[in-house]
Amino acid sequence: MPINKVPNNHLFVFLELFTVEGGIQSYIKDIFRVYQGLNQTCKAEVFLLRDSPACINIFASVNLKFHYFKSKSSKIGRLKLAIALVRYLLQKRPQQVFCGHIKLAGLIQILCQPLSISYTVLTYGKEVWEPLNNTERRALASASAIWTISRYSRDRACAANGIDPKKVQMLPCAIDGEKFTPGEKALELIQKYGLNNAKVLMTVARLWSGDIYKGVDVTIRALPQIIQVFPEVKYLVIGRGNDQPRLAQLAKDLGVSDPLIFAGFIPTEALMLHYRLADAYIMPSQEGFGIVYLEAMACGVPVLSGDDDGSADPLQDGKLGWRVQHRNPDAVAAACIEILQGQDQRCDGKWLREQTIAIFGIQAFQQRLQQMLQSTNN
Repeated sequence: MPINKVPNNHLFVFLELFTVEGGIQSYIKDIFRVYQGLNQTCKAEVFLLRDSPACINIFASVNLKFHYFKSKSSKIGRLKLAIALVRYLLQKRPQQVFCGHIKLAGLIQILCQPLSISYTVLTYGKEVWEPLNNTERRALASASAIWTISRYSRDRACAANGIDPKKVQMLPCAIDGEKFTPGEKALELIQKYGLNNAKVLMTVARLWSGDIYKGVDVTIRALPQIIQVFPEVKYLVIGRGNDQPRLAQLAKDLGVSDPLIFAGFIPTEALMLHYRLADAYIMPSQEGFGIVYLEAMACGVPVLSGDDDGSADPLQDGKLGWRVQHRNPDAVAAACIEILQGQDQRCDGKWLREQTIAIFGIQAFQQRLQQMLQSTNN
């Protein structure tokens, strides 16, 4: 069969985009948001295994066409996806296939390799940090490229799965500088949470027992030391989950229940007003990247992260924020006190925002994506 590749003809295959919210979905949406702004010769079709046509889709356009394969049976949905992929690959011969999750990589390899169609695997974080099964490892080894969001994710994936680091390309997360902006603290929120005249530390995180790596418990343990210097401090925790009772009991045992405030779930559209309440964003975590750090810095809020994870990228190895031992309450306390004293350049909200937007803004993200798409065409 003759191969008639259409320039800039791309196929994206993902598990889901619209039925759930999360870091991976946010990242994919940013890719499509900037893809629409590329040269109109860039056209792509998008296959979504677990989404349905009923999903609200703001990305469908002249150069982005979506196909949905959600079924009551996961096996039937996967079979429908496979059949549609075979038909598409034979008829359209896309220049590049982009596999959006490691769980789909084996299928993509099986279908693309016999047709000599190259594919790229997109990775995000911990889904590739541990040894994968043989099918997934072979799929990564056969990919023409692997995309990931940070040096940390690259290094962990390569070490665990014998991947050549030269094959891995970096497409870090992006921040919408128009969506997240500095501003005055909202009076109604100050009153709602009892933050009058308070120094506010803030964390946005899932409070699930399986996600204690977010470091909320470590920050609670740091509060007694912080309160000695800043007795007016409050710790606002945004998020929900089954670990909240343990965290509340920990605060009670340490005598810091009063400054600890659980705000519960806050929708994305309301997050900016909450970031503006913070004098410091504190998350001594272990992240693949940490989009929340960008959100806080774009709002002009200084940040603290762990020192052994993907936050090295958004914090630019400490140039833009404080990186401390992620399970060390003493280190967290010392850094929080330094941040609240406000003498460091990293506390300058205007400078912090400018640096963040220049490196991780939508324009920079679009330029990176365009360069990486061009590299797949060569």
